[in-house]
Amino acid sequence: MDQSAKGRHDLDAALTGISGILVTPYDDAGEIAPDRLQPIIDRALGAGMHIPVVNGNTGEFYALTTDEACTMAREVAAMVGPRAPLLAGVGRGPRDACRLARASADAGAAALMIHQPPDPFVSPRGTVDYIRAISDASGGLPMMLYLRNDAIGTAAIADLCALPGVRGVKWATPNPLKLAEAKAACDPAIVWVGGLAEVWAPALYAVGARGFTSGLINIWPERSMAIHAALEAGDYPRANALIAEMRAFEDIRAEELNGTNVTGVKAALQATGMDCGPTRPPSAWPLTDDQSARMMAFLRKAGLA
Repeated sequence: MDQSAKGRHDLDAALTGISGILVTPYDDAGEIAPDRLQPIIDRALGAGMHIPVVNGNTGEFYALTTDEACTMAREVAAMVGPRAPLLAGVGRGPRDACRLARASADAGAAALMIHQPPDPFVSPRGTVDYIRAISDASGGLPMMLYLRNDAIGTAAIADLCALPGVRGVKWATPNPLKLAEAKAACDPAIVWVGGLAEVWAPALYAVGARGFTSGLINIWPERSMAIHAALEAGDYPRANALIAEMRAFEDIRAEELNGTNVTGVKAALQATGMDCGPTRPPSAWPLTDDQSARMMAFLRKAGLA
């Protein structure tokens, strides 16, 4: 196998594992504090996390300035080093996205995760131009599309997946049948990853996704790895039993229109001695008294606190 083919195989294999979406830590003044991630990254990689992700949604990507996102890409790449390929999130307006793509490539990211543009007037063909510009800016890094809205339709998804450099899709909509339809319409080489964390992983696995994104990886990577192993073995009863024991964590994260998604992770980190600061608005902070009580009950039952 030549080196380019080996590199593609290694990246594809990592993408079908766990994409660990890292939080963005803040210090007491509210500034980013990347060094606080080191023990979290070390534990997750030690547990077997396949591909860490910087500047994802659990990393509060849209609450960061472009300068901060560039810094996070550089700092996390240095912390991860050669231990695993790094997936770096890229998005916002085209000029900011291209700048961040260049910074991520320079930092040593193995691939880019392209956030689906949230612009109210986004068009499928405009998105094609957007992704091409990002690809050019990065020097041709492989790209994963992060799909949170499948209303663009199967034909548009297929057009995006046909672009040079697109390796796959993180499917983050609760529509397994639409995933199956999109998968059938695209090149079989495209990698389809469950983008809704552990709870949705079995349903998305059932229609052909492999691997999943995880925020739990920040606090309980061993459980994420066990769920992944069960799904890879086709042991759905085992996977579902393991998921049931961490579901309380995900239920809290899904409250307030998902506004406690990162709040739950950072609250759990604080409670387990790995303080990464609060979240930034418009994310909720802190957890309510009821949410905090349920989170602590989960952490104690899991042996994490």
